[in-house]
Amino acid sequence: MTRIILIYGVIGALVVGSFMLAGMQSMLPDEPNMAEGDMMTGVIVGFLTQIVALTTVFLGIKHFRDRMLGGVIKFVPALLVGLGISAVASLGWVFAWEIVLASGFDYSKVMVAMSTQQATASGLTGAALEQKIVEAQASAKQYMENPVIRLPWTFIEMFPTGVIISLISAAFLRNSRFLPARGVAA
Repeated sequence: MTRIILIYGVIGALVVGSFMLAGMQSMLPDEPNMAEGDMMTGVIVGFLTQIVALTTVFLGIKHFRDRMLGGVIKFVPALLVGLGISAVASLGWVFAWEIVLASGFDYSKVMVAMSTQQATASGLTGAALEQKIVEAQASAKQYMENPVIRLPWTFIEMFPTGVIISLISAAFLRNSRFLPARGVAA
């Protein structure tokens, strides 16, 4: 089981990490001027990339069921395999993000710019707007300088999606008649 988790988890990590690194490298020159729409596009692309990478959860559970267990798996073991693959893939997301930050991407500027845009759009002005900017700067500084905060937050960006995909995959693949292996009687 561990071998399957590592193989499929690393494949998922490579997929999600490659997409993140490629996408972020194209944005590096414009990062301080990133518009809210650009950030939303980035969020959508990142989420879709996670889903693509987490297809390895389904494939890994199916491989484990068909090759290691003769075509039959119970829900809990399937879920555990899926969660393991999701955890390894999510660590790939964290690792890729740390590479992006180390390559010069100043995410704190983006965080402050987004907070300022949102505060301005909500109608804040004067001292209230200044207070919001100061809070955003403090939050961004804490995020950037403290890996104890940053690493778990980055992990949590992807892992819940993996949990959902693991639950769905385990529910479907526990039925031995769902996509049965060739040569395995249902």
